[in-house]
Formats: sequence, structure tokens, C-alpha cells
Amino acid sequence: MQHERDALITGIGLISCLGEGADAHWAALNDPNGFQPVLDRASFAPYAVHPMTALTLDKQIPKRGDQRQMEAWQRIGTYAAGAALESAGIKGDTAILERTDMIVAAGGGERDYAVDQSILSALPKAENPGAYLNEHLLGDIRPTLFLAQLSNLLAGNISLVHGVIGSSRTFMGEETSGADAVRIACARIGAGSGDIFLVGGSYNAQRADVLLHYAMGRTLWKGEPTSVQGRMPAGGGMTIGSVGCFLVIESRAHAAARGARALAEIAGIETGRCQRLPHQASEVAEGQLAALGAKLDPSDSAVISGASGALEATREELDWLATLGLPTRLTATALGHSVEPSFVANLALAAIAVSRGALFAPLDASEQVTAAGTLKQALVTGWGPWRGESLALVTRP
Repeated sequence: MQHERDALITGIGLISCLGEGADAHWAALNDPNGFQPVLDRASFAPYAVHPMTALTLDKQIPKRGDQRQMEAWQRIGTYAAGAALESAGIKGDTAILERTDMIVAAGGGERDYAVDQSILSALPKAENPGAYLNEHLLGDIRPTLFLAQLSNLLAGNISLVHGVIGSSRTFMGEETSGADAVRIACARIGAGSGDIFLVGGSYNAQRADVLLHYAMGRTLWKGEPTSVQGRMPAGGGMTIGSVGCFLVIESRAHAAARGARALAEIAGIETGRCQRLPHQASEVAEGQLAALGAKLDPSDSAVISGASGALEATREELDWLATLGLPTRLTATALGHSVEPSFVANLALAAIAVSRGALFAPLDASEQVTAAGTLKQALVTGWGPWRGESLALVTRP
């Protein structure tokens, strides 16, 4: 039953290795010659990354000065935000933008590689390594560089460039930050404390420091390119990807009042976390599924999974998904794992599929080819490689 406070997706700004926008992603995922991953295998060998597609920044960030002062992750996010506003038909509409609230999911900026190399080279030779490290971290890292890396600067840049000047908050916390950003926007819409939101995040995977971070945790895939499922027998592993995704989410009443076309409805969203003891994540997911109640109709549904490829988390999620018996697509095969915006990007892909009434083609031979019936619902999962379990139901509006 429809309600005026339902949370509808009316705009999508999605950029990744597959291109820019809903049509480009749909075409790439349904390549008649079979899906072909877009990978950079040379820049960070032995690790591959899914690189950001070439962007004409002037389209969404017209001032060159704005472009220069942003780091790559901020340019990606600001560009995606502009694309979402354009998709929703509110870009440049001051009357709406001044009351559009914003929730951003983002990490920090890039490291100063020269300083890092200098400290790491001298650290083993230092008489007192701890004192040396403290001294040079305090003295060598420029305060202006540190300030430029703050996660909430993405929200600031979006406000400055696109004029989104409602309330603003930024979440950090890896995968769960993106899901919680959407959850809170939907909750505020449902409670009547907001009518329209710009929600999303960005991630630049083309950075030596983030690759080092995951390599030290032994969570990256080093083998030949293959699907997420294909990595499991060899010990699993992630291939990370650069992604920017923002959604415009608004109440049904607000969308109707301005004559906006809704792409999909977020009928329910749940977030949680556990210590990842055996079967705990599955138990959390079961509880989340139960919370969605009777809203899910398995007869016309599919799963858009954010499984990263990290062995233990992905193996447990695949086992849990098998119990649902629904057609499933593991999108990290195509986009890579993109941390903060990963869940938002999968919501976007779910909305694109539901709005077209069909699931995109399998990305792996193990993924079920769907029947010719109309796709009306999609479950979206987001299990981080270490923490955070999220589940959302996207339906036709």
C-alpha cells in the first residue's frame, strides 16, 4: 500500500569503471558478447584495480579552480552528486536545493607519499623508533594537507559546487557508513523530518596506500581476473574499484508535487554488525530479512549482492544467499569492492534493474539466468569484509 511518506529514488548519479550513468552501466552489464571486466593490471601489480572511467569534469564541476583544489576522491563524489541532481531534475533549482538535506559516506584523503617514504626509510635506523615516529608525524605532515583529507570536505565541495545547502552530515565507518546514510535518510522521510535528500559517497581505489592497507591484511586477490565466486576455491580476495554514487531520495508526496518520475522505492532497510564469529553474520541477516516482513515476494525478486570477495565473509554470505533461492548478482565482479559507496551503488543498480523490470545478465556462470517475467523487487546486501551487515528491499514505485 502506497503512503505519502514512502522513500522514493528519483535520481541516480553513478560513475565507475563501466562508465557514467544508468544507461552506460546497463549496457555494460548486458554486453551481448558477455560481460568483460574493466581492469588496470599494470599500475599496482600484482594487484588489479577497477579504474574510474574517463570523466569530463567540466560537466559537473565547471570551475577549474574547484577541480584543482579537490583530491581525486572528492572530484569523483562531487561529480556523482551533480549527476544525481541532474537525473532527478533539480540541478540548479535553488528553491529545492536550499532545503535538500545531504548525507555523505566517505573515508579520508590520500597520504603524502614522500613523507611516508622518508619516515619508513629512516625508522629502522632510529635509536628510539617510537619517539622518532611521533616527532616526524607531528613535524613533517603539513596541517593544510591534513585538513584537505577530512571526509566532510566532500559534503562541503558538493554544497559549494552544486548549491545543496540543507542540513549536512558525514559518516565514516567503511561499508556500513553508506548503508546507514541511506537508512537515516529514509527514516527521516518516514518521520516527516525531511522531504528530499542527496545521499551517497565516493571511493578512489587507484591509490598505493589503500592497496597497501588491504595487502597487509591479506585480503586482496592476486590471481588472474575472475569473478568473486571464482576466487573462493583459491582462498578468496578482493579487487577494489573506484566508484562514485549518489541518490536523490524523496518522499512520495514531495516527488508527486513536483511531478518527478520515481525509479524505485526503498521499501525497507536494515543495518547491523557482529563480531563475525561463525554464523553470526547469517543470523544478523536473517533478523534483517525478518524485519522486512511480508514486503518481500520471492516470485518476482532477485538479489544484488555486495559480497567483496574476502574469503570468510563472502563464503558465509554465499551460503546464506543459497538458502533464499533467488537469482543473484555479485556486483563486485563488475565494479570491484568500493567500501563506503558500495552499498549505495548496489542500491542504484537495483533501482535501475527494477525500473526496467529485468535483472541484468549473469556475471558468472554460477549465477542463475532469470525467466522472462517482470522483476519487481530486489534485495540488496552489504556485508563488509570485516564488519557490518546491511540489507535493503528495493521495489517498483
